[in-house]
Amino acid sequence: MNKRALTPHLSVLSLCLLLNACAGNSPTVDSGIAPPAAWQFAERKAAQATNQQWWTQFGSPQLNRLIDQARRDSFDVAAAMARVRQAQATAVIAGAPLLPEVKLNLTTSHQKLLRGNGGPDLDASQSDDAVSNFGANFTASYEVDFWGGRAAARDSALYSLRASESDQATVELTLLGNVADRYAQTLAARQRQQIAELNLANARNVLSLVQTRYDAGSATALELAQQKSLVASQQRQLPLIQQLAEDSRITLAALLGQPVQALDLGAEPFQALTWPSIGAGVPSQLLSRRPDLAKAEAELAAAQADVTVARAAMLPAVTLGATLGSDAYKAAELLRSPYYTLTAGLVGPIFNNGRLSAERDKARARQDELLQTYRGAIINGFADVEKSLSSITRLDQQRQWQTEELQHAQTAFQIAESRYQAGAEDLLTVLETQRTLYAAQDLNVQLRLSRLQASIALYKALGGGWKSDI
Repeated sequence: MNKRALTPHLSVLSLCLLLNACAGNSPTVDSGIAPPAAWQFAERKAAQATNQQWWTQFGSPQLNRLIDQARRDSFDVAAAMARVRQAQATAVIAGAPLLPEVKLNLTTSHQKLLRGNGGPDLDASQSDDAVSNFGANFTASYEVDFWGGRAAARDSALYSLRASESDQATVELTLLGNVADRYAQTLAARQRQQIAELNLANARNVLSLVQTRYDAGSATALELAQQKSLVASQQRQLPLIQQLAEDSRITLAALLGQPVQALDLGAEPFQALTWPSIGAGVPSQLLSRRPDLAKAEAELAAAQADVTVARAAMLPAVTLGATLGSDAYKAAELLRSPYYTLTAGLVGPIFNNGRLSAERDKARARQDELLQTYRGAIINGFADVEKSLSSITRLDQQRQWQTEELQHAQTAFQIAESRYQAGAEDLLTVLETQRTLYAAQDLNVQLRLSRLQASIALYKALGGGWKSDI
């Protein structure tokens, strides 16, 4: 074949590559949901500065160490990272067909006649009853992406990769939030246990006083029994609080990827944990802050690209091929007879019993499903932030009044105890003020824990320090 005959084939190949390069991009994602203008419970309208290490705002070096350990040793994070690597490989696989595939083929064969006169490929004679053959060729094959199906498959894989990266960020954000939450619970349980032990010691001191007065005849058997009952009740609270502390430690150790026996939390007091001021910003910023919303958006974009893939499968496909090689009966003569071959083919579906159209309908239904999922995730994201902001507002109000309640309870118990020692008050008043004081002290710790948890929940609801680039 001469150069003039080769030109039309090359022109067709160039045109096909040009059409492939002009294939359309995947459509943009539109949730159809307008974010509210402001949060209902937000006290600040300033935008939140992106803080990649939000946990450092709680003022706990021990928590910072635990967070670093969780990020390094957590099996859940390691599994999420492995899923990202799988998605990266899948994206490379999906993008490979956009360029021609080239193969090198080296062959050799030896054919020997056992008996008879041979055939057209082996014409035997008395001096030659064997034939050797050597071959070498480069083969290039390519399917022209007229309808954008190949490019859409690549885009789908890339969006799936982004979804996997967002999923990794979600796993890490959830893990770090749980570590902070469990650590706060552990310290709170320690504080509650200390309060219970102090109140138990105080109750035993009062019991000793009642016992002395009973022995002297100035206290009744009823008063002695009531105080013993209170001591037993407060003693019963200790194992319950200890169980809560142990459960939190065990769960925290599991989050860190280690047995509880290896967990060392130090002696940091619960009061050392402080909650920061968190500006929630405006609701529209949430779409770029939360990795779960970014994941849902990427999955929806991938589904839209899959619709293009399914639609392209219903249309004819053009395949091109080229071979450059040489064959010879002797290895030394392999390069003396080069040749090339150009091929083109058109393949189109004729009858498949509705399979391809069903695949397209399935892809469209999947796209609609993920659109509704994306919309639901957005609404739930708004709700998560509103709940956290509402919790912070109401807990601050509760703590303001509970602090006053605790002060009055301490004063009432001190007055009642002094008056009872002087014989001016009955034991029933002392018991009541003692119960009230213990309940107020325990509630103070629980409200402080709830306030810390609300700040952690708000960081999680706002996406932590993560920011999407989609």
